[in-house]
Amino acid sequence: MVALPHLVPARGAVGFVASLRSRGDAPAVHTGSRTLTYAALADLVDDAAAALGTGRRLVLVAADNTLDALVTHLGALAAGHVPLLAPGDRPQHLDRLADTYDPDVVAGRGPQGWQVVQRREGSIHTLHPDLALLLPTSGSTGSPKVVRLTHDNLGSNAEAIAQALAIRPTDRAVTSLPLHYCYGLSVVHSHLATGAGIVLTDLSVVDPCFWQLVDGTAATTVAGVPHTFELLERSGFAQRRHPSLRAVTQAGGRMAAETVQRFARLGREQGWELFVMYGQTEATARMAVLPPDLVEHRPDSVGVPVPGGSFRIEPLGELHCGFGELVYSGPNVMLGYAEDAGDLRRGRDVLELHTGDLARFGPDGLVEIVGRRSRFAKVLGLRIDLEQVEQDLRDAGQPTHCVDLGDAVGVLAERSGAGAQVTDVLRRLHGIPASGVVVLDGQRAPRLANGKPDYPRMTDLLGDHREALPVSTELPGSDEEGQLGRVVALYRELLDAPQATEGTSFVDLGGDSLSYVEVSLRLERVLDALPTGWHLMAPRELVVAAPSAGRPSRRWLHRVETSVVLRAVAVLLILANHTHLSFVPGGAHTLLALAGFNLARFQLTGRSRAERAKGVVRSALRIWAPSAAWIGVVAVVAGTYDWRNVLLLNQVLGDWSRWSDHWHYWFIEAVVALLLGTAALMAVPAVDRWERRRPFAFPVALVGLGLLTRYAVVVPDAGPYRGANAYVLIWLFATGWAAARATTTAQRLLVSAIPVLTVPGFWPSMPMREVTIIVGLLVLIWVPTMVLPAFLGRAAAVVASASLFVYLTHFVVYPHLMHVSSVLAMAASLAVGVAYWRLWSRVESAASRVVIRLRRA
Repeated sequence: MVALPHLVPARGAVGFVASLRSRGDAPAVHTGSRTLTYAALADLVDDAAAALGTGRRLVLVAADNTLDALVTHLGALAAGHVPLLAPGDRPQHLDRLADTYDPDVVAGRGPQGWQVVQRREGSIHTLHPDLALLLPTSGSTGSPKVVRLTHDNLGSNAEAIAQALAIRPTDRAVTSLPLHYCYGLSVVHSHLATGAGIVLTDLSVVDPCFWQLVDGTAATTVAGVPHTFELLERSGFAQRRHPSLRAVTQAGGRMAAETVQRFARLGREQGWELFVMYGQTEATARMAVLPPDLVEHRPDSVGVPVPGGSFRIEPLGELHCGFGELVYSGPNVMLGYAEDAGDLRRGRDVLELHTGDLARFGPDGLVEIVGRRSRFAKVLGLRIDLEQVEQDLRDAGQPTHCVDLGDAVGVLAERSGAGAQVTDVLRRLHGIPASGVVVLDGQRAPRLANGKPDYPRMTDLLGDHREALPVSTELPGSDEEGQLGRVVALYRELLDAPQATEGTSFVDLGGDSLSYVEVSLRLERVLDALPTGWHLMAPRELVVAAPSAGRPSRRWLHRVETSVVLRAVAVLLILANHTHLSFVPGGAHTLLALAGFNLARFQLTGRSRAERAKGVVRSALRIWAPSAAWIGVVAVVAGTYDWRNVLLLNQVLGDWSRWSDHWHYWFIEAVVALLLGTAALMAVPAVDRWERRRPFAFPVALVGLGLLTRYAVVVPDAGPYRGANAYVLIWLFATGWAAARATTTAQRLLVSAIPVLTVPGFWPSMPMREVTIIVGLLVLIWVPTMVLPAFLGRAAAVVASASLFVYLTHFVVYPHLMHVSSVLAMAASLAVGVAYWRLWSRVESAASRVVIRLRRA
């Protein structure tokens, strides 16, 4: 044999690999047709090490459950190379790994059998001295992200598992799992570490030949993931006896408690023991074991940490359910992840492993896994534990897998005709209406090579299934179904939301005050009349709740929300004042209060804290973007404004000593600043929780704080232009917010008192402005809708939709026409503003489509 002292790295090979030869003639590997001793295995490993070349190299091993793959892997470890194990039956994944990491050597099965291809002399990689092995994460479906493991990780975990399972030299484990999967590989490592044997096979547990091999080689140990146990139950495993079988181990995912107990009882009857284990690739393999004597009594637990490891529970700020994230420490915790070849030179990034699993300690100190942090979905404002949904459906006799479709729970059901029962269970137990559930039944769940559910693939299948559902403006069936299709199609069109379904509301799709009016106007053409709070309803609920659903509109009168009318009137008052057609000031400040009103209605809904904050920021950006574009063009062409106006920072950096054209856009600056301030508040967990618990008291408290600046108690008086200052106007913005939250007569009376008591005196020289604001707010509080002639209602909706754009553009339009006619100046300002609104809507729509295409690419 070839001596390899020049190949051994400075830190030495993994202990159980280096000691193979010392075990002499003890049986090491059984293939069914031959048996190799440890000495014979050591010879093959030395030959494989020599074939991989000198120096320290990166070796991509396209693994299968064969002697060639095993020997190549062990040879790489013996020589100090770094093997990257990957599934040999997935060429696309192998190609991606090769492109990402550019291995020096590639080993795998080719047309002529097992091949070792050296792609270059030496190595182009700088490999960290501690780096011993690269493994794909157990949930990988093609991602090049891998786990970096050390020599100590492999050695310590093999010894810990051997100790936890009491593996003996006389044991023989059959390779019922892939070698490239961390659990399957740890079975091999832990048995080699104790001088036990390995039975190599790629047969499935449902194949009779598999069990003939088990019996023929006197195998003692079989390992499986939950899917393996499903296959065992279907294949008649309980009716057979295998005299040599001593231990069955389960890991790779949570198994139903009743299944655990059933197999524990079966093992007791047939003379073998069930070990329930828990692990992740990031911890080399396994982190915990539930001893067999506790399995029947504690089937919901994963037990205690393996020797050398420890657990702690880290509380979660977002979840108040008595659980926390399970965090593991031990010598088997990885160095960190790698996403490209450059990461292979890095040392330790991870000191302890945040597992991503929600867990708790039972009263007996055993660890109980209750779900995954990432296995939560937010549907129609409800936080849904998908693990629990799967369990509830299993309890109802429906084996399913659930995924998050963003706005719905996707359910893949094995049994045909399961849809009705699935939707009923989700409605009764989790409060999810049928509109929030997408069911694809009569189909087996796709699996990864390691037997785990392939949830990304399921998400794609269910997404394709949902897109294939007949949702269009001309749905067959009842009038209600046709209306439902038209509502969904309308959302997709006006909100640039291809993800819209019958379960996604206007607010869910990012709708805000800028799009609210046009959407409501178009919806009324479909539904004739809209129910109160329609923007929070899913289309399915909206169609049912619409007061005149199913009847064509033939009315001369049109019911319009007061907030829409006020927006239209306010911007018309601004135009009338500036064109000297009349003098009724106060329109802009009324719009500011309306901004607070709409913030509460559209952004501060039941969504998560992060979604709320992002939604408010998104609304601010939707105001800033068209404003910056218009102001920027005018600044370049006419020189009226400068960069401070484009960035909406004139209030911060401008000249407060005199009024000038630079102050034209004070209102837009104030609205954006107040929205961003709100987003910052909502990003604070404690503030977000307080607002949810006290939705009315919170804005009232903000009014109180705002009055401190309104009356110059905490900051100096802002001078003659204080009415244009954002921090001075907090109280007015918060009053609109409180108006949206007022639901009782007492609350409405309290909010009504705020403008009546606080607005007078703010503009002592303009009492008419104060009257306009007070009247506007009182109407907003007490009159939710108004009845107008249909043509007038639709005209108000158009003006309200374009109000921002009319305000933006009118400063450039009306001065050129004032000498001709105030009416003409006002009409032209309206026309240009509406035209800019239409143009910008098309720009937004086109940009949205580009973003969607880029994301899909």
